[in-house]
Amino acid sequence: MKNGLFHSVMDLVFPPRCVFCRRFLKAGENGICRKCTDGLPYADDAPKRKGNFFEKCVSPLYYEGNVRRSILSFKFGGRFGHARAYAPLLAECIEKNFKNEYDLITWIPLSGKRMKKRGYDQSFLLASEAAKLMDDVVVETLKKTGDTPAQSKMRSADERRANVMGVYEVVEPELVKGQRILLIDDIITTGSTLSEGAKMLMMAGAQYVMCATLARTR
Repeated sequence: MKNGLFHSVMDLVFPPRCVFCRRFLKAGENGICRKCTDGLPYADDAPKRKGNFFEKCVSPLYYEGNVRRSILSFKFGGRFGHARAYAPLLAECIEKNFKNEYDLITWIPLSGKRMKKRGYDQSFLLASEAAKLMDDVVVETLKKTGDTPAQSKMRSADERRANVMGVYEVVEPELVKGQRILLIDDIITTGSTLSEGAKMLMMAGAQYVMCATLARTR
């Protein structure tokens, strides 16, 4: 969190920068500069991913170039304020694809150990900011019971699936039973993390699980 506090103070002292290219923002630009708004690697029209336990997953962006660098800074560099700039992209994608198709919004949580070290849960922030723009709120449904190595360190889809197997549990099954759930995370690569979270929600009685992430790999 010290990193995040530092960046927040710097943003007050110096003019804010675009979360993607780091150019100074002009009047009327809110978190994202005009050049990036026009030129981001949008993925809205790409085929929607399907998982073993979720119906489909949509993402507004591809995880590459400045998008990748920005999200890594958001996750690991203390720039938690990026969530506000990302939120309109995610909210627009959700409303375009899933309007009136879910009953509650939730997220893939960090482990307690990683949360303590990082100081914030980036997927919670992303989900919360997007939900606000859709006049909704997020509901805690999952808890991560073990601290596993980062998925980015896993070389194959099989390793990724094994790494997250059994690490999530449903907090209050009664909140989930019969519900159509929108599960949010920051990135989807193989879909292993989202599928494991969705599996636990389905086992607790969810009607179905839809997913949304800020970015996806091609």
